[in-house]
Amino acid sequence: MSQPLGDKIKKIREFRKITLEELARKTGYSVEFLSGLEDGSKMTTLGTLMVIAKGMGLRVGTFLDDSDRQGPAVSRKAERGEGVRFAARTDSGTGDLSFLPLAHDQGGRHMEPFIIDIAASTAENFQLSQHEGEEFIYVLSGTVEVSYGKETYVLEEGDTIYYDSIVPHSVHSARGTDSRILAVVYTA
Repeated sequence: MSQPLGDKIKKIREFRKITLEELARKTGYSVEFLSGLEDGSKMTTLGTLMVIAKGMGLRVGTFLDDSDRQGPAVSRKAERGEGVRFAARTDSGTGDLSFLPLAHDQGGRHMEPFIIDIAASTAENFQLSQHEGEEFIYVLSGTVEVSYGKETYVLEEGDTIYYDSIVPHSVHSARGTDSRILAVVYTA
């Protein structure tokens, strides 16, 4: 079983001798929020995790079972474990998005491919995220809404979208349906 995300963040932060106060200054997040992430009482988004990784001088993959393995990474369906859950709504504590990393055994990568299961929701207060990099999304099933800047794009099975992640955005299920996407996040 994999180590909980908060435990990984704390372990790496302490190993790098970074205090919560230092990380708060580097990321702009409060000490209370960061402490809540580490103890598991707060949920995070992928964008927030990317900011924390950058504040620690790491790639986001370091928190998602990263390794130093070189060569191709093969992700076999039968061998995949559970994903990491993230919040999509500002009032969510349940983890609306479940991220299953597909290249967790590959060290030195710049792309993060995921299968993401998105829980159905009729909420309208989705948390916007922004971070350096680019994202590509392919809808495997369901209907997905992508809020991007001032626009909203509705994507059906087989549709794709590619965008600059620095623009505030949110990816969530549309029309109260569960959805599944293939997402590739690129960070320089």
